[in-house]
Amino acid sequence: MHGKTLTRADLAEAVVRKIGLPRNESQELVELVLGEISASLARGEPVKLSSFGSFGIRQKGERIGRNPKTGKEVPITPRKVLVFRPSNIMKERINAGMPTTAKAAE
Repeated sequence: MHGKTLTRADLAEAVVRKIGLPRNESQELVELVLGEISASLARGEPVKLSSFGSFGIRQKGERIGRNPKTGKEVPITPRKVLVFRPSNIMKERINAGMPTTAKAAE
């Protein structure tokens, strides 16, 4: 994979171009959306975005790992991990090399 990483600033700039909101309002809008997604996940609630995918939290149990430097076995503590499952529509777009809805609107 190669190419530029999409950043918060890029998302805000896309809102400026496509919707015409002022730059500071666009940045605030992006922050609000990302903040709501983060807060929902922190509360343990799944987040589903139609035609994009769903985010959720999965509990991982304790397990034995190995220190790659020494080879010694060490316990890995139980923890929660963020998981993302792309929607079938997103999978099709990625596999077909098709642009996303935002790109298709240009």
